[in-house]
Amino acid sequence: MQMIRLGDINCHYAQQGAADAPAVVFANSLGTDFRLWDQIMPLLPAGLRFIRYDKRGHGLSDGPKGPYFMGDLVADLAALMDALKVKDAVVVGLSIGGMIAQGLAAERPDLVRGLVLSNTGAKIGTPPIWDERMDLVRTGGIEALADGTLQRWFSSQFHTTRAEELAGFRNMLCRTWVEGYLGCSAAIRDTDLLDSTARLRLPTLGIAGSEDGSTPPDLVREMTDLIPGADFTLIRGAGHLPCVEKPEDYATLLSDFLNQIGHL
Repeated sequence: MQMIRLGDINCHYAQQGAADAPAVVFANSLGTDFRLWDQIMPLLPAGLRFIRYDKRGHGLSDGPKGPYFMGDLVADLAALMDALKVKDAVVVGLSIGGMIAQGLAAERPDLVRGLVLSNTGAKIGTPPIWDERMDLVRTGGIEALADGTLQRWFSSQFHTTRAEELAGFRNMLCRTWVEGYLGCSAAIRDTDLLDSTARLRLPTLGIAGSEDGSTPPDLVREMTDLIPGADFTLIRGAGHLPCVEKPEDYATLLSDFLNQIGHL
């Protein structure tokens, strides 16, 4: 287990690969920890430095009382990368992780040379939607919205054929810090990255899942189109977490992107 102090939190992270190798940093979604990426890790090219972490309020990182702001989440990742002496990384962010990646690229361009923005947007949802979800959690815990969340996360085929994995992700979601879920939900609710993302000028790949009920393909495409020269791709038969449902497809897309921009 690797832990590091970042400002007001203890952060759980993992890294593999040589310290001087090109870095790939992963930022995961709301209600998941860095095990989200487990299935793609063995499928990625050798010779890279991979860094995963649990954002505040998730996994084994601390879950301080909110409110959280997107600036806090961006600052946490920047502090982790500074502490690990990482620069010029490709940052792979999914959902809120993609928002963190966009914010990091805007605030700290020295840290980011490429982006993979997966199942995310420059703005996700509306304040009333997030307020409703937060009220559910305050009154009934994360369990109160778990079933609806899993419906949005995974394709119909995943629900019918991979019941054991579905149960595992339900457990992961429900064991998220309540303060972490509320804090990160508020950060998403209050964030609009349209202007700052439109000013980005770096290699970018947008990835969507055809059955994503949380960040539909059109939302991902609209965000990708903000960045000149960015590429967009759709993984068919996958929901909000294509790295789980279609790990081979996801790893191939990521590997091809890394090769295309010379990050190998």
